[in-house]
Amino acid sequence: MSRFFVALSPPQDIQNYANQIKQYFADHYASCGALKSPPHITLQPPFEWADANLPLLEASLKEFASGQQPVAITLRGFDAFVPRVIYINVVRSQELLTLQADLMAYTESKLGIVDKVSKTRPFAPHMTVAFRDLTKQNFKAAWTEFEKRQLHFEFTADKLTLLLHDGKRWNIKSEFGFLPTEQ
Repeated sequence: MSRFFVALSPPQDIQNYANQIKQYFADHYASCGALKSPPHITLQPPFEWADANLPLLEASLKEFASGQQPVAITLRGFDAFVPRVIYINVVRSQELLTLQADLMAYTESKLGIVDKVSKTRPFAPHMTVAFRDLTKQNFKAAWTEFEKRQLHFEFTADKLTLLLHDGKRWNIKSEFGFLPTEQ
């Protein structure tokens, strides 16, 4: 069994920026947890999957992705899950909410993957930069610094990313392109 999750990955320039912020939190606030995964917006939270069935998982995600339209994503400012997590805010759009809901329904009906927590609370798209290893004291200090900080990026998400946990960190296992938009 391995642990996986499904996400949207931003382009490299945004990943570089987010990684600099994560490193800043590690250096200044002793929060290193966010450095254990590439910058991403989680769509399907972590789940266990049998290694022998990896081809089924990948084929199913490829099939789902091939029917999706690219989604415009806007990142604006910072927000927090008080008192431990600080993240880059992902502006909620109907397209993003629909993509996430459709993916959750698809993985449940097709693969039997159910995230019970997600069923009890609304999807809150975000890109974590300081994780639960942030102490409450450091959270207060960091949040004072980041709550008003300006940030604005826009990009088009055109693929799903499957991430695999190797026992220490999350790594990109595979990517599945969305339906190309008609020119």
